[in-house]
Amino acid sequence: MNLIALSERILSKLPPRMAEAMYRAAQRVPRVRRLLESEYADLLESAPIPDPAADTVFATIPEQPLSRDEIIDKVTALAAVEEEDGRQGRASGAIYHGDREHIKLLNEVYAVNSQSNPLHIDLWPSGVKYEAEVVAMTAAMLGGNETEDEIVGTVTSGGTESIIMAMKAYRDMAGIRNPEMVIPNSAHVAFDKAAHYLGYKQVKVPVGPDYRVDVGAMARAVTRKTVVVAGSAPGFPHGVIDPIAELADMARERGAGFHTDACLGGFILPWAARLGYDVPPFDFRLPGVTSMSADTHKYGYAAKGTSVVMYRGRELRRHQYFVATDWPGGLYYSPTMAGSRPGALVATAWAAMLSMGEQGYMEATRSIFETGARIRAGIEAMDGLRVLGDPLWVIAYTSDTVNIYEVMAQMANRGWSLNGLHQPPAVHMALTLRHTQPGIAEAFLSDLAAAVDEAAASGSEPQTGSAPIYGMAATFPARRAVGDLLRRYIDKLYEPRWASQSMPLPPGEVPERGEGDEGPT
Repeated sequence: MNLIALSERILSKLPPRMAEAMYRAAQRVPRVRRLLESEYADLLESAPIPDPAADTVFATIPEQPLSRDEIIDKVTALAAVEEEDGRQGRASGAIYHGDREHIKLLNEVYAVNSQSNPLHIDLWPSGVKYEAEVVAMTAAMLGGNETEDEIVGTVTSGGTESIIMAMKAYRDMAGIRNPEMVIPNSAHVAFDKAAHYLGYKQVKVPVGPDYRVDVGAMARAVTRKTVVVAGSAPGFPHGVIDPIAELADMARERGAGFHTDACLGGFILPWAARLGYDVPPFDFRLPGVTSMSADTHKYGYAAKGTSVVMYRGRELRRHQYFVATDWPGGLYYSPTMAGSRPGALVATAWAAMLSMGEQGYMEATRSIFETGARIRAGIEAMDGLRVLGDPLWVIAYTSDTVNIYEVMAQMANRGWSLNGLHQPPAVHMALTLRHTQPGIAEAFLSDLAAAVDEAAASGSEPQTGSAPIYGMAATFPARRAVGDLLRRYIDKLYEPRWASQSMPLPPGEVPERGEGDEGPT
C-alpha cells in the first residue's frame, strides 16, 4: 500500500489548510503513523546520504589515544577523495576557487591564527584588525565610498547569520509587537529562519514571469507593521536580480528599512559592472538601501564560513549586538550570534581579499561570466529544456517535456552535484572558477543532453536516485509531510556510518576493518 501516493491524490483535492489538518489528524492514528514511517524509510533508501571512505567508525572516545600520525593519515585519506571530487568542477557552487596555491595560503593563515578568538581581544588584538578591515574593504566595494553615510558592519559565520542579524537589528530598533518583513517568495530561506527565530510575520510576494518581484505588489504588501523590505542580488533559485533601486525607494518612502541580500552576488556583481555587464544598482549607492549581506566565503574566495553584514550607520548596527550588564560572570557583549568565534576564519577572509586584489576579482568574474554565457546558450539550444529568467552565472532551467528531477538524478549518476528547485520544478547550476577550467562547460552540456534523453526514455515519473524524493516534495499538498521527511533525512546524517552502508553501529562498537572486510552486516 503506497500511503503517500494515496494521500497525495486525496489531499490534492483539498485547500492547503484543510490538507495540513487532515495530515495531522491521520498521524494520530497508530497504524497510519507506522505506515508513514515505513514509507519514509523506503524513500530515504534512495536519498543521497554521504558515503565517506572510512576504515574506522568512532562511536565512543577510544580508550587509548591515537598517534598524531594515525590521525593525520585518516584525515588525509578522507580529504584526498573529497579534494579530487571537488577539483573536477562538477558541483554547483560549493567550491568557489579551488586552486591549490590559493587553498595553501588560506590553510597557512588559518594555522597561524587557529587559537584566535575575537571574544578575547586582549589576547588576540590582531582579530580586531582583521575584522574591521574585512568590513571596511567589503563596504567600500559595495558603494560605501560613494555615500556620505558611514557604512559599518560585522563579520558573521555565513549568509544565514548575516541575514538573521540584520533582521534582529530591524526588529529591535522598531520595538513593536508582531513586526513584519515583506520579501519576494524567491528570497533566501534564511529569511524564513530569521522569522522563525525572531517572531516576525512574513509577507511573501510572488515573483513575476521573469522571476523578479513586482515593485507594485511589494508596495501593496507593506503595512504599518512592516519594519523591513528585502530583495536579492541575485536570488539563489533563479540567479536573477530583483529591482533593488525601485524596491529601496519604495521602502524608504514608507519608512521601512531595506535589506539587499547580496550573499551570492556581493563579491562578483561589482566587478561585473566594471567589466561592462548590465548590472543594475543594488548597493549602498542607493539611499534607500539600509543594510546588506555579502559572503566572503563564496565569490570572495575565503574559507568557509564567513560573511559580512553591513548597515547604513552605527545606530542600526547597535541593535544587532547583545550586551549583558548584570551577569555574575562580569560585563558581557557579543556583536553576533556566537560568543566565541573562530578568529582564524576572519583572518583567512582578510588574506583572501588581499591575495585576490581588484585585478584578481576582475579576472575571476570575467572567466565565470564568459563560461556562464556559453552554458546558458548551450542549454537554450537543447530540445526539451528552457532557461528561467535572464541569469548571468547562476543558471536555472526546467522542462515542459521531461521530468526535470529525473534529469538531475541522471546528471548525479554522471558525477554532477546540482541544485533542485521548486515552484516551478527546476535545476540550477551556480558557476564558479572550477567551471572555467578547459573542457568543463563542454562536458556539462554533453552530459546534460544525454541526461535529458535518458529522462525522456524513463517516462514522466521520477525514478532514479533522489528524484522520487524531489518529485514528492514538489507536489505533496501537506507541506508538514515534506518537513517530516526532511527531519528524518537529517536524523540519518547523524548516524555513524561505514562506507557504502547506512545502518548505524551498535552503541559503543568501534570495529576495525580487516583485510577484505566490508564492514558489519
